[in-house]
Amino acid sequence: MDKIIILPVILPLIAGLVFILLRSYIKVQRILSVVTLVAVMITSIFMMVHINQHGILTMQLGNWQAPFGIGIVADMFSTLLVLTTSIVAICCVIFAFKTIEKEREEHYFYALFLFLISGVIGSFLTGDLFNLYVFFEVLLLASYVLVTLGGKKVQLREAMKYVIINILSSILFLVGIAYMYSITGTLSFAHISVRIAEAGQDGFITTVAILFLLVFAVKAGLFLFYWLPGSYSVPPTAVSAVFAALLTKVGIYAIIRMFTLIFYHEPEITHVFIGVLAALTMILGGIGAIGYWEIEKILTYNVVIGTGFILAGLAAFTHNGLLGATYYLIHDMIIKALIFLIGGVIVYLTGTNNLKEMSGLIRTHPYLGWMFFIAALSLIGIPPLSGFIGKVFITRGTFEADLFWLGIIGLLASLLILYSIMKVFMNAFWGETLLSEEEEYGSTKGVMVAISILTFITIALGIGPEFIQPYVDTAVEALMNPQLYIDAVFGGNDIP
Repeated sequence: MDKIIILPVILPLIAGLVFILLRSYIKVQRILSVVTLVAVMITSIFMMVHINQHGILTMQLGNWQAPFGIGIVADMFSTLLVLTTSIVAICCVIFAFKTIEKEREEHYFYALFLFLISGVIGSFLTGDLFNLYVFFEVLLLASYVLVTLGGKKVQLREAMKYVIINILSSILFLVGIAYMYSITGTLSFAHISVRIAEAGQDGFITTVAILFLLVFAVKAGLFLFYWLPGSYSVPPTAVSAVFAALLTKVGIYAIIRMFTLIFYHEPEITHVFIGVLAALTMILGGIGAIGYWEIEKILTYNVVIGTGFILAGLAAFTHNGLLGATYYLIHDMIIKALIFLIGGVIVYLTGTNNLKEMSGLIRTHPYLGWMFFIAALSLIGIPPLSGFIGKVFITRGTFEADLFWLGIIGLLASLLILYSIMKVFMNAFWGETLLSEEEEYGSTKGVMVAISILTFITIALGIGPEFIQPYVDTAVEALMNPQLYIDAVFGGNDIP
């Protein structure tokens, strides 16, 4: 059973390599893309059930003993994210069938898409710091091409920003890895955790922790998000949706993993700093969301707010805080994909990105309008939708940790989300209908399947949270008790 944990990483990678040889066989690529991602989803479900019954899954490639080999580790937290990633990827690739131009498809779109997914999943499952860097680079290289694919001037301009910022953060990442190896003599997450626990987290190690936090903050859009609004708004809708749903979440995952497994000894410094960055992110993201009239910019700034809210749960560093962060992280991956897909359809139908130039779509496209309304309520955190549960636990966690200011800022940020998302709904769907169906620039034919699936999931997560509650509880238990991760990696062997 342990060997199954490598499948979610290698299946998209192998399929992507095969697609390079099948460049002109677009229909074959479409079918195999969905089949591959469904296989990843099924595999992750099997992994979740096994972990819940028998504990964390680990695999040492080449049968090397930990920590000397390349380790793959699947605990419940990472596996939940793998499952959510596969669901989002399936919906986005189905959406792409009707919205991606043939020229992009012939220039390796599906191969790049699967390379991106492989990098995301690999980041969730890797058990050592250097391979986290490798998987980051895999997903970033694929994303660089996906941002520029099409060659429009605005794409190239935003891609330059995106590439330069991420290259600089990758350089700092390597510097952090070098410092970490010089301090601990290892790059295995579990082994680093043991070494730092034995030596104590002194001032130098805390400084290295802050360095890693800044690196991952760039990738997560935590405070240092200058590059994000433009880069996420220029690619095609299917690509923007997968970026919004997944790419920032890899940075969030890395922060949560590092600051629950390794740098958890000085929370009054590291976690309070995370809380300050989370608060600033929510405030600045909220200002950006209410300040624009372009749909894509409004939705992108809501991605930023979500990052701050999730990491507020980590800053609290209580059971309820991490429980809320886990729930909200899963919710946010689903809901961000959903609102970006609907936002893209709105632009596609009206031929404009400016809310002041559209109105009344609810009459010609009622299903689309009401699904956006459901997504908006979920994003705001209205019960019984999926966003409510995470927000309640995160707010409770911040209050338990005496971080009242952080919890209050989170609640105020929810009001900014309410204003910005309702502005989209009232301007795009309400009011006088400006375009008849015959005058519209496109249609909803072939794109509603993906949107309907994601809408159903956000409703199901809110109405029936008891179905995933045992798995989320298991995930939080492992995050709060690093020894469970360490024991799984070393499997009862002596720790060198």
